[in-house]
Amino acid sequence: MNEIKCPNCGQRFTLDEAGYADILKQVRDEEFAKALREREEMLAKDKENAIKLAEANLRSSLEAQMAELKAQSQKSVTDLQANLEAQLAKAQTEAAKLQAKIDASDIEKQLAVTQAVTALEKERDNLANALKANKTEQELKEASMLAQHEAELKNRDAEINKREELIRYKDEEIARVKELRAKLSTKMVGETLEQHCEIEFEKLRATGFRNAYFAKDNDIKDGTKGDYIYRENDELGNELVSIMFEMKNESESGSQKKRNDEFLKKLDKDRSDKNCEYAVLVSLLEPESELYNAGIVDVSHKFPKMYVIRPQFFIPMITLLRNAALNSLAVRQELASIREQNIDITNFEASLNEFKIGFSKNYNRASDRFKKAIEEIDKTIKGLQKVKDELLGSENSLRLANDKADALTIKKLTRNNATMKAKFDELAAADNENANNALKPSLPAAGNA
Repeated sequence: MNEIKCPNCGQRFTLDEAGYADILKQVRDEEFAKALREREEMLAKDKENAIKLAEANLRSSLEAQMAELKAQSQKSVTDLQANLEAQLAKAQTEAAKLQAKIDASDIEKQLAVTQAVTALEKERDNLANALKANKTEQELKEASMLAQHEAELKNRDAEINKREELIRYKDEEIARVKELRAKLSTKMVGETLEQHCEIEFEKLRATGFRNAYFAKDNDIKDGTKGDYIYRENDELGNELVSIMFEMKNESESGSQKKRNDEFLKKLDKDRSDKNCEYAVLVSLLEPESELYNAGIVDVSHKFPKMYVIRPQFFIPMITLLRNAALNSLAVRQELASIREQNIDITNFEASLNEFKIGFSKNYNRASDRFKKAIEEIDKTIKGLQKVKDELLGSENSLRLANDKADALTIKKLTRNNATMKAKFDELAAADNENANNALKPSLPAAGNA
């Protein structure tokens, strides 16, 4: 038997082991329920703290990624702006240089015009002074005219004698040449003509043709070649004049007489193959032709820039073409300068177009990267939203479990259990019996009173 004291009235009563065990069990069940509720509250708080911590970590990670992406995009934009400013400054510098060249060219042209006008005015003054002086000289000339006329008559007789001697020398030279032609073959005569022209040129190379190239054409193209090529460049390296020479001759004893026209087509082809400007046929063919014996014959109506000459006009022909080229040298140099300016402008436009294309590519590349970064951010946000939804779903499940735990009682657990119901009924009956027994001793005392 166990003695128990009532906490309210202080009365003591005894209980058997079964009753004591039932009361103790009830106390333990209440403590267990209380401990269970505290544990559930702790779990709920831990869950809430975990959710808040996860959200804080995700928010911090997202902010760090956004800051990093923003810094990278800002750096890319800054680098792109710096590159654009550098290329723009370079383009402005080149444009300024080009404008300076154009201004300098205009100044040089104005200076040349001024110098030409000054020279003409000076020449005009000189002519006026010469005209004044000519009047005085004319009077002196008239006085000495008679004396000179008499001297000329004497000199004329001496000149006639010299001419007769020169004619006699030419006749002897013609006879010697004819005799030489009869002795030599056709090939030897042609080679002698080439040697004659080469010797004549070498005599004047050191004095008149220092920068000239004159040599045999040994480059065979399509089975043909010319005899000699003459080239000369100016001080800037630009070609001044270029001539393809062909030397032709035949012996008088030959059975077949050649004509100059037979070699013009081949000479034009050789000139084109070797990129020469002029073509000259040095010929002793058709010796009786008054046309070719008269001097330099222009056959440009048959082939462009082509001439036929006798050997005695070999050096004068080179000099004539060279002087014509020198007269047009200033024009050529100006054209070359204009061509260089056009090349500079073309290069500037090409550089500008290249810069535009490069800038467009860089812009498109940066735009693609921005789009990809935004897509990645959207994907990250979607992933975080999914995690958030999962956490909210877990919280809802825990809330339902908590509600079920709160609604759980011992009566609900034993509601359909007959054994437990019988035990509870026995405990209730025992409690009533004990309570009645406790009241029975007091009843007689009340009756006696």
